[in-house]
Amino acid sequence: MGYKVRQIEPGDQFCEQVTVEVINQVVSLEAIGEVIEASDAREQRVRKMPAWLTLLLCIVMNLLTEVGMSYVLVRMVRGTRLLADVDLDTLAQKSSISKARYRLGAKPLEMLFKRICRPIATPETPGAFAFGLRLVAIDGTLEDATDTPGNAAYFGHRQTGHGDGPFPQVRCVYVCECGTHAIFDAGFWPYRVGESTGAYRVLRSVTEGMLVMWDRGLYSYDRVIQVRQRGAHVLCWVRSMNRPPCIKRLSDGTYLAYIYPSDPARRESGEKTLVRAIEYTLDDPRRPGHGEHHCLLTTLLDPDAYPVMDLLCLYHERWEIEIAIDEIDTHQRLLPRPLRSLKPVGVIQELYALLIAHFIIRFIMHEAACTHQLDPDRLSFVNSVRLICDAIPEFQMIHPDDHFHLWHRLLKDIAHFQLPPRENRINPRVVKRRCSKFQRKRPEDFHHPPLTQSFRDSIVLAETACA
Repeated sequence: MGYKVRQIEPGDQFCEQVTVEVINQVVSLEAIGEVIEASDAREQRVRKMPAWLTLLLCIVMNLLTEVGMSYVLVRMVRGTRLLADVDLDTLAQKSSISKARYRLGAKPLEMLFKRICRPIATPETPGAFAFGLRLVAIDGTLEDATDTPGNAAYFGHRQTGHGDGPFPQVRCVYVCECGTHAIFDAGFWPYRVGESTGAYRVLRSVTEGMLVMWDRGLYSYDRVIQVRQRGAHVLCWVRSMNRPPCIKRLSDGTYLAYIYPSDPARRESGEKTLVRAIEYTLDDPRRPGHGEHHCLLTTLLDPDAYPVMDLLCLYHERWEIEIAIDEIDTHQRLLPRPLRSLKPVGVIQELYALLIAHFIIRFIMHEAACTHQLDPDRLSFVNSVRLICDAIPEFQMIHPDDHFHLWHRLLKDIAHFQLPPRENRINPRVVKRRCSKFQRKRPEDFHHPPLTQSFRDSIVLAETACA
């Protein structure tokens, strides 16, 4: 079946002709307009970069991270520009794009993230539920920001044995749905804010019917209590010093124990809560952690309803959030480059836009998986990003009557690129990297005095004595 080409009426403002339907399938123009109005970011006059188009550009720049902002705009409007037959001079230039971004600010992106990013798995989604509970994980990471005085003053540097780290760093804490890799809550703070502090704040998104998992670095009594107060359950790893003493051994080898708050006054008042502890070791010498003593705590107390081996294997679903962070850093942002933005408000705006772009990719991948009865984990994230970017001009050039068929064609193409089943393998936490032979960049290296001579004028021929 052929597709009809969209017709564009002459005379309209070019910005009013631009559409990005492949994104609007997930994030509607109505939602974008509402957050712009709610954040008072609506412009007073018609510009080349109105607020709604700037917001879309912030999202698309996190799909096309390998090119500069001016060319992101060129790629974003490619299909519309071909149909309207306009020159590149019609588009906003680099300085106008930068002004439009900072005029928009971070608030509309934050509001849009909180509005659209949500758990999307259904009970039929493979790997998304266990024991009727939705699997979610909490974890944090650090993102490098461009080394400017503003970013350094606001976010701060990591302190190393050689002084400040090379870039200001943003503390990011995420809540992720394990079955789909959809990040549905996040917080961004300066480097000095601890990951544990950030993890408390994102508990606001935990709801009844979830099983919340985190690593041993995030364990605390208060976090367990807050999750239970929200009607959810906990499965977490704890350090040896946090292992509670046994009060009752269960039939499957696990045991019940009480955990207590760290505040002595609360402990003396009798505050405590009952948990189930699972202690185990690994007898495969090729696996990291072989021979060590490990302990999981859970609020799922019934050994018959929640078998111990199922829980031990289930905890490793927590690693899906690590994979989601790797998708964002390695395959979207294309590390090791820092974030683009030169000011703190731009950094926060960029990070929210980055997560919205990731959610759009994962939402479309989930739609493709559901349509073709596949596990979302089996679909290629990298190829999905490429197909979605290719679809932007296609949707712009094809008549809206054919968008339904074009959308299902996109889902079919994404479903075509399937990954092989995951291998039974290990990935030790080591790096293959050596120190640079170059000297560290110092503050004085950023502002050299301007050159006053051309290269030709600076050449002085040396006199060499002849025999």
